[in-house]
Amino acid sequence: MTVTIADRVIGGGRPTYVIAEIGLNHNGDVEIAKQLIDVARAAGADAVKFQKRTPEIATPEHMRDVPRETPWGTMSYLDYRRRVEFGREQYIEIGDHATMAGLHWFASPWDVPSVDFLEDLNVVAHKVASASLTDTELLQALRATGKPVILSTGMSTIEQIDLALDTLGTDRTILMHATSTYPMESAEANLKMIATLRDRYAGVPVGYSGHERGLQISLASVALGAVAVERHITLDRAMWGSDHAASLEPAGLERLVRDIRVIEEALGDGVKRVYPGELAPMAKLRRVGA
Repeated sequence: MTVTIADRVIGGGRPTYVIAEIGLNHNGDVEIAKQLIDVARAAGADAVKFQKRTPEIATPEHMRDVPRETPWGTMSYLDYRRRVEFGREQYIEIGDHATMAGLHWFASPWDVPSVDFLEDLNVVAHKVASASLTDTELLQALRATGKPVILSTGMSTIEQIDLALDTLGTDRTILMHATSTYPMESAEANLKMIATLRDRYAGVPVGYSGHERGLQISLASVALGAVAVERHITLDRAMWGSDHAASLEPAGLERLVRDIRVIEEALGDGVKRVYPGELAPMAKLRRVGA
């Protein structure tokens, strides 16, 4: 089974769909967001992704008044969330920038009003963050859009994934294996889950959303059949913010996309053949014929 996002077919042996997750790594600055879009374009990614919240709804009540040290001074966690959230005009600006760069763009809505907000901007797809997998109201709203949905499965049980897919449906859904630790250690990657998800939800394309340092695990996911790969990106891992340390810098994203394309080519089609380049060594080295 395949899922189509705008002009791209995902799954079914097509090229891996590479999502550069900007998230909140723009730190509330449109110019940084544009720079990150340019990084994604230069690296050859297919899409950029943001996060969209209505802070008064999406911020857990017990977190709202917790003090947060920020570049703008000490403020409550709720005020921090308000400070880094983009509004309609800002999203139009960064969305147009992404479209002009030839990239798909969409976001993870964290609440139902954010779904409506993104639908008004005519995004090509929606992403469900791992933390939102159990939010049935949100999933119902996403299903009602009729758009493709990319569902991350971190911090979730198989039973919770079953219920999420029952709510979303499987005809326009891409599952993303994920482990929601930041940064993730290799012992927690559990990449064999890609095959487990593929077998359990037959016909649903399965990708990988990674939060690890480095590239090896993401590249291994492609060798194991991931149809999409999502990684956070940043201009500098030393920047202030919660996700920068688990993100790829521009050179890292460029290497990731380059090596994914090499792996895709190297996987081949599984049909044994003698390649033209083997003929000369065969003539030189093989003593006994068939």
